[in-house]
Amino acid sequence: MSQHPRIFLSSPHMSGKEQQYIHDAFETNWIAPLGPNVDSFEQELAAYTGVRDAAAVSSGTAAIHLALRLLDVRAGDTVFCSSLTFIASANPILYQGAEPVFIDSEPETWNMSPYALERALSEAEVMPKAVIVVNLYGQSAKMDEIVAICDRYGVPVVEDAAESLGAEYKGKKSGSFGKFAVFSFNGNKIITTSGGGMLVSNDEEALRKARFLATQARDPAQHYQHSELGHNYRMSNILAGVGLAQLEVLDERVAARRAVFDRYVEAFGHVDGIDFMPEIDGTLHNRWLTTLTLDREKVGFTPLELIDRLAEENIEARPVWKPLHLQPLFEGAKYYAHTDNRSVSNELFENGICLPSGSNMTIEQQDRVIHFINGMLKE
Repeated sequence: MSQHPRIFLSSPHMSGKEQQYIHDAFETNWIAPLGPNVDSFEQELAAYTGVRDAAAVSSGTAAIHLALRLLDVRAGDTVFCSSLTFIASANPILYQGAEPVFIDSEPETWNMSPYALERALSEAEVMPKAVIVVNLYGQSAKMDEIVAICDRYGVPVVEDAAESLGAEYKGKKSGSFGKFAVFSFNGNKIITTSGGGMLVSNDEEALRKARFLATQARDPAQHYQHSELGHNYRMSNILAGVGLAQLEVLDERVAARRAVFDRYVEAFGHVDGIDFMPEIDGTLHNRWLTTLTLDREKVGFTPLELIDRLAEENIEARPVWKPLHLQPLFEGAKYYAHTDNRSVSNELFENGICLPSGSNMTIEQQDRVIHFINGMLKE
């Protein structure tokens, strides 16, 4: 193992202002869930995204679960979901006893294929209760096409924007397209609260219900009374203070991630056999992670071989997400490929890699990554 300091894939990047918000929470004794920081974080995140309301919760997964609760997803229902994503996008489908149907990606965005979605909806005997569309690694899906298809079939969209905060699609912020959208503030995301998430929507009444469900669904009575199942999903006032400070520097973080991406492109963009994740016209990719595909025949190694070699140099890299239709948990689930003879998500999983992309990664650290990969390309 190399003696060089570790280079992480995407480590937390504090602004320095978080301590002030945390201090204020302690000074006012707003320690438990809820409080002024939570209220402000919700309001400022909603304003940034361009939606009417937001509810701060304990994780992005919790936000998806609440969205499905609000859409009355029940046992026996189906929910369509992007296949190329982290498992948290689909686990809440199982929480509700529903059945996932997975939709392939398409090559221009690596996100949900409108062609596969149209085919899945046209063949559905009963319409799904929702379509969960993931904006992978910070690139928006083709939301105009996907929303139009879902509107035609009368199916609501849940926009999983966990990885795409700060990204844009045709002049609108990511997270402003679905009936509901979700963000994640996990430790490795573009901004973090250490753990946490946000459910956003233009339906303010629905988000009032979300807050009710997220606080154990306690009825408005003097005693503890509960008429329906609730969850302990609200964000603490301390963590919301971290989020407020992080939100102040979000656009700087996006610019820094994009600069990291640009340096990788400058280093490897000319190499035959290396192709970076696209940024389609009319979008702003937040480049949360720099992702690319490798052609083994042309570069001489696979993503897993590169990941292992980088690990020996104390550099963290990761494979692209393993598609959910290939996960043992979802064995037997329906899957609609991009075309009859092409599964794009399978190709991306086999050939894709995520390189270190943190907004706090120094140029010297990135040069170390680039220098090592260049060495492998010359072997």
